[in-house]
This record gives sequence, structure tokens and C-alpha cells, in this order.
Amino acid sequence: MGAPTRLCRDCGRLDEAAPHASPACPACGSARILAHPELAQLAIAHVDCDAFYASVEKRDRPELADRPVIVGGSVRGVVLTACYVARRSGVRSAMAMAHALRLCPDATVIRPDMEKYRSESRRIRELMDGAAPAVEQVSIDEAYLDLSEAGASEPPARALARLAILVEKRVGVTVSIGLAPNKMLAKIASDLGKPRGFRVIGESDAASVLGPMAVRVLPGVGPVTAAKLESLGFATVASLGEANEDELIHRFGSWGRRLKRYARGEDQRRVGHGRHRAVTVGAERTFERDLAQLAEIEPVLEHLCARVAERLRRSELAAASLTLKLRRADRHTTTHACRPRDPTMRAEIILATVRPVLARLLDGARYRLVGVTAHDLVPGERADPPDLFEPG
Repeated sequence: MGAPTRLCRDCGRLDEAAPHASPACPACGSARILAHPELAQLAIAHVDCDAFYASVEKRDRPELADRPVIVGGSVRGVVLTACYVARRSGVRSAMAMAHALRLCPDATVIRPDMEKYRSESRRIRELMDGAAPAVEQVSIDEAYLDLSEAGASEPPARALARLAILVEKRVGVTVSIGLAPNKMLAKIASDLGKPRGFRVIGESDAASVLGPMAVRVLPGVGPVTAAKLESLGFATVASLGEANEDELIHRFGSWGRRLKRYARGEDQRRVGHGRHRAVTVGAERTFERDLAQLAEIEPVLEHLCARVAERLRRSELAAASLTLKLRRADRHTTTHACRPRDPTMRAEIILATVRPVLARLLDGARYRLVGVTAHDLVPGERADPPDLFEPG
């Protein structure tokens, strides 16, 4: 393979890296240079906003720019997201808020404003649509792009660098980009580069990049499946790639065949053209009379969870997070975020996730409305991975 192609992420210059070339861009002097032998050929990208909710809040409150920020519910709730300053203290999404505040006691906690985040997501989506002919939005803050048909006038890598700059300038948040031959590798690449990164994984280096990684980096491999694979001797992607496919199919069904392909860096999924894919799926009910008791509200909640699950299944989507909405008799409305362990489209898991929140919040007040909304939506194939059940 010849010399790597280089891209300046600030001015978009593409050239071939000559031996002993300066590490800075010869056109603008930027040090943000990306180099890879396959850079000019790759066209599948994963674009992920960096700590999206927290980044939007920091944009709107500049005094918090260097401060730890956590977006989530009350002290009894969970963390929806944390900025990278807070993450250095160990704060993570889906962590109990009380634990997060013990790790990072000086953090500023901000209640989520989902309507604001959805509005900013739509602005970013418009910029993505201008950069790529095929955009598959998989949640409020991430999408896959296929730039293979974008035309010769704008190489995919340059179009992606331009997109990152536009999002930063026009929306005020940063994104991380992964560029690869398929969706799985693009997603892994974007995760490796966070925050404000641009990473490339090509066919030539996929094995060396993936090999040492833990198996849970692969799509759909949650903690239980990872533990099962490790108990079978497959702790790394490389070891899984060497596994006997028949054995994997015996233990995991058809999922075993897909695991084997993923471990080899193969992913046949195409980037969808879902330009109007839902960002949220929800259902709510106004009671005929105000209710206060869990026994009265729970049957309504169960029905709403079933409706949300049905809509998710019809749309072939899964919810990575959920919101419980409550409106009191005086019309004061609150929302409370919670997360299932894995993305789900199953009614019983949605109910099991939101019911404890409802039970905890009821304090004798009377309520006139309850609602459930699924957001951070991902493709349905990622729903309820088999580690929820005993394999085989």
C-alpha cells in the first residue's frame, strides 16, 4: 500500500504524505491532520455529538464552560449525560444521580430540556442532509452517513471535515466522526476519537484495531453476553474471530453467525435513507378524574407502555432511554428520565423501567395525566440482545 493520504481537518486540504513531511498542514499550518492509506476510498461514517445534552447546556451558559455539568433528574434520578469534565471524575450515563454527585460533588446538575435538544438535533440533521445523500439517524445525537454517492467534487473525508466545522460554528456543539468501510467499524472509530475526534479504520487495519478490544465493543454484546463469551474463552475480538462458527451458532443461535462476522470486522448493514425517522415515540393519557394511588395509575401506565412498544416495533426502532411524564391536578408538569439496561422495544421492559420511578414519585398529590416517551432511538436490530435470556 502506498503513502497515506492526509486531510487537514481545518482547511480541507487533501494530499499524499511524502516522507519526512511536516506534521502541520502546508496550506494553513493546522496540526489537526488525519492520515490513513484508505482515506480517499472510504465513505461510510458515524457522526456522534460529544456529550450532546451537556454541550447544549454549556453553549447556553458559557460560565459553565470549564465546569463539570451533569444532565439528569433529581438526586433520586439517573444521569442522562455528563460533560467530559465530569466524566474525568468517573460520572457516566445511566449512573444513579446520588452516586454521581458523590464522585463529583461540585457538578452543576441541570434538568433535561428535551424539546430544546430535539430542536438542536433537527438543525444538525439539516447539515448532515447537506453533506451526504444517505443519512440514517439512530438517536437524537448520532447518525450514520453514506457518502459513496456524494459525487467526485467533494471527497467523503473532506465533506465530513466540513460538516464538523459547520456543526461547531452554527450549532455550537462538537461532533466526533468515524470513517470506515462499514457501519460497525465507523461507530467504533468515532468512539475511539472522542471528543472532537476524527478517526479512520480501514480494511487494512481493522483486524489490528479490533483484535485487542474486549468483545463488548461489538454491536449487541451487553454485559451478560460478554461474560458468557469470556467464560467460553472469548475475551477479545481476536479470540472470537478465531472461534468455530458452528459452536457459536449452537450456543447463541443465528446471533452466533453475526457475532463471528462482526469479530472479523464485517458488517453487511446498509445505511438507511431514513430522512424522516422518528426522534421520539410516546403515548400519554389524561384521566377522566384525577388519580393519586399507584394501583389506579399503574394499569394506565401498563397500557401506555404497550402502545409505545407497538409503535417502536412498527418503526423497527428501540429505546435507549425513556421519560415518564406526570401532570398534577394544578397542571404542573414534570418529566423524569430513566434508562433500560439495553435498548428495548418490549412493553414489559419499558414498564419495568418506568414503574419504579412512578412509585417513588407518588406522594399523595393528585394527577391528571401520565405519559411515557421513548427517545435516544436506535435501530431495532439492537433491541433486547440475547443476553436477556439464557442462550440456546
